[in-house]
Amino acid sequence: MTAAERTDGRADAHGGLADGAIVETDIPARLDRLPWSRFHTLVVAALGITWILDGLEVTLAGTLAGAFKQSPVLQFTNTDVGFVTSAYLLGAVLGALFFGWLTDRLGRRLLFFVTLALYLGATAATAFAWDVWSFALLRFLTGAGIGGEYTAINSTIQELVPARVRGWTDLVINGSFWVGAAAGALGSIVVLDPAIVSPEYGWRLAFLIGAAIGLVILFMRMWIPESPRWLMTHGRLAEAEAVVSGIERRVCGAPGAAPLPADAPRIRLRVRHTTPFAAIARTLLVTYRGRTAVGFVLMASQAFFFNAVFFTYALVLTDFYDVPIDGVGWYVLPFAAGNFLGPLLLGRLFDTLGRRPMIVFTYAISGVLLVLSGYLFKENVISVGQQTFAWTVVFFFASAAASAAYLTVSETFPLEIRALTIAVFYAIGTGVGGVAGPWLFGSLIDSGSRASVFDGYMFGAALMIVAALVQWRFGIAAERKGLEAVARPLAALD
Repeated sequence: MTAAERTDGRADAHGGLADGAIVETDIPARLDRLPWSRFHTLVVAALGITWILDGLEVTLAGTLAGAFKQSPVLQFTNTDVGFVTSAYLLGAVLGALFFGWLTDRLGRRLLFFVTLALYLGATAATAFAWDVWSFALLRFLTGAGIGGEYTAINSTIQELVPARVRGWTDLVINGSFWVGAAAGALGSIVVLDPAIVSPEYGWRLAFLIGAAIGLVILFMRMWIPESPRWLMTHGRLAEAEAVVSGIERRVCGAPGAAPLPADAPRIRLRVRHTTPFAAIARTLLVTYRGRTAVGFVLMASQAFFFNAVFFTYALVLTDFYDVPIDGVGWYVLPFAAGNFLGPLLLGRLFDTLGRRPMIVFTYAISGVLLVLSGYLFKENVISVGQQTFAWTVVFFFASAAASAAYLTVSETFPLEIRALTIAVFYAIGTGVGGVAGPWLFGSLIDSGSRASVFDGYMFGAALMIVAALVQWRFGIAAERKGLEAVARPLAALD
């Protein structure tokens, strides 16, 4: 049973212990030793479905690029397509920072609903955009919602899932984006078929359908508990104990489940409800500056690599291979399959072989394969089917690498600043590598030169290979270790 001691006799607004109180608890150890159960499966489903929806919405936006250009109302150019995509990513950057800060202060669960509501509302409103500026604004707000989702969800994954399967679970949940991407590709085939839906209304219908489907997530989120680890650092020991005890009853009550052992390591903490920005900066720039460098390089390289290629995927197909806009979805399907199968099939190796060798391998092989496929594209010696197959293979590995970047930044920093840390790295990485990527590639495609596009591929590949080298030198072996062993909480006393 969790023990706690008040040092000042005061309680906070939630009835928990006030700042400065000392608590001793075995909650982290109890969570990490749990066997996999139906509870964990439901957590994966409820959190992963958000990424599925995001994949659906983002893929529709990408495959609808041709429709935006042909729309008599919007009349986008390739540069406009890149601009509104960059607006989405800029919103995601700022949303991640703001909502990540709130997630560490107010809790993971509350921000689930706030960010999801913003995301769904802005997505639905995009269906009524009337020009490039209104479209860009609504995409900005959509991005802000999804940026906040990244921080809250990745924090919760780390803090609820047992340590021995944390890597695989995180990769699969982040990789589930591509299940939605496949659904979006299929949906685009329908909404872009002029025999079924008018070209001017097909893309609008796509955004409305995505928002309507997303309402289901609001109900699935109702039963996900607050993170017990977050509760304990905020002095709300009774709530944390209730959550963990409830999970244990469900696990121990399952057929064939063995009783949980009574003895578990304990941790002593000084309750702190907020963390000053000075302490955050000192942790990132002094205490864990090596980890900060690794996180920045991993996030920035994969952001440029993915966003530059994926958000202009449809433009390459239509401009260089003359694929009709209503047929782009068929080429996205195998691409999405490779992106999902990568984390699914390689994820276990991140927990067994280890983080360091697997991250190095997936980043390096992604860069090398993009150079090879990009060269064949430049020489115009492969068909559109062969090009699609090449991209599918490249992103089988790149998807696992990108998911591992989120895993790295969310498990190698202290509990009290986990959500904000995820937000900072997401913001810096996406701002440096993601916002500029789609705009740059849109301009390169507008040039009509395969050689120019290949230069962009070469730059993205070089970033991935540099990231592999940085990980090899400074990466942390976090596999199968409790979060508190990987990064000591700032409030820990011993």
